[in-house]
Amino acid sequence: MILRTTGVALAGAALLGLGGCATKDYVNQQVGLVSSRVADHDTRLAGLDQTSRDALQRADAAGKLAQGKFVYAMVLSDDSMKFGVSQATLSPEAQARLDAFVEKLKTENRNVYVEVQGHTDATGSKEGNYRLGEQRAEAVRRYLNKQGVALNRIGTISYGADAPVAPNTDRAGREANRRVVLIVLA
Repeated sequence: MILRTTGVALAGAALLGLGGCATKDYVNQQVGLVSSRVADHDTRLAGLDQTSRDALQRADAAGKLAQGKFVYAMVLSDDSMKFGVSQATLSPEAQARLDAFVEKLKTENRNVYVEVQGHTDATGSKEGNYRLGEQRAEAVRRYLNKQGVALNRIGTISYGADAPVAPNTDRAGREANRRVVLIVLA
């Protein structure tokens, strides 16, 4: 009986030993798969990290170019641009003012960059105001381009209602905030 129990115990131990080897191989195989996946992810992250560093370097270079190169700013507010509530259409008066601006650029004959900033009053939703500010800036950009200013020299940005020049509490303040600002950089 002891012999039989010992034989069963030895057979069980052998089976466990064989099972342990199979489990070890399986674990090693799975660890190898996970390791290759981790290596793939590390490679991808390294590529993204390099892309991020490149983008940061380009942004730093652009910032350094812009520093100290401000030439002047021209504000085209409701008086000259005649932007109606929720409108981005240029009036004839606005076009005449932009024509004078283009002539100034041409007579100075300088290689400048123009940033067109679109602004709105605080009426409407935040998203709608950003969209309207961009539409106003784009209307000016397209007009400047038609007058001969190269598109690569014009950039647009919308501030929506985030940068008011007057309180939005009355009609006059809201009219003053519906504006486009042209920033000229050398």
